[in-house]
Amino acid sequence: MKKMLSLLLAGVTSMGLAFNTFAEEYITLASTTSTENSGLFDAIVPKFEDATGIKVRVVAVGTGQAFEIARRGDADSLLVHDTSGEQRFIENGHASERADVMYNDFVLIGPADDPARISGTQSATEAFAAIADAEATFTSRGDDSGTNRAELRLWQNAGVDPDGDWYRELGSGMGPTLNTAAAMDAYVMSDRATWVAFGNRQNLTLLFEGDDVLFNQYGSLLLSEDKHPHLKHGLARQWHNWLISDDGQQAIAEFRVKGQQLFFPNAK
Repeated sequence: MKKMLSLLLAGVTSMGLAFNTFAEEYITLASTTSTENSGLFDAIVPKFEDATGIKVRVVAVGTGQAFEIARRGDADSLLVHDTSGEQRFIENGHASERADVMYNDFVLIGPADDPARISGTQSATEAFAAIADAEATFTSRGDDSGTNRAELRLWQNAGVDPDGDWYRELGSGMGPTLNTAAAMDAYVMSDRATWVAFGNRQNLTLLFEGDDVLFNQYGSLLLSEDKHPHLKHGLARQWHNWLISDDGQQAIAEFRVKGQQLFFPNAK
């Protein structure tokens, strides 16, 4: 009887260990609202999971928040879009490696009647200056996201310190910010992917695009093993390597919304 009980307990323990091992086969990915809201992860993550058996749990926030989550050691991997911020993150010892993964661009959206007349401008700098000169309502994410950081650089380029009732800092993600812009008939800067996937456009339309300064690069970062030895570095590296592999790059290239390719792979 004792022998049978010992064998039974050994079997249960063995099953428990096996279950725990299986249950730990996931990573937490801190990423941006644009990659989540556009539907990209719904398209590519299952392909990675099928190939590796590793689950990906996405925490979609602004890039600044994603950096903070990773800095605390609460994420195993990062996929964000602020190249200069990513370089500083590595220089400060929080990450050990970075790779370009994909790109798209930012676009300027506004009311169809375009009161600031930005559709006729020749550069993003000129467009931002025109919005400020007209004191036309502009909704900013105001959340330290990659989009918000890029927007603030463009105001700086235009020689504008955005202030006053016309400039509304919301502290929200891209989708909610677009909703607010639609409700207020306001100008807003968006990543193209979220704009294309956005359904509640009302009177909003795309008014300015194509300037080189609107280029939007996404990078994958591997976090520091020295600072965060508890993280799942081996699993995170598999995700990182898959993103820049031929299979990962093809999955990104094949993703479409309304027939449009929203992200363009450029791993190097």
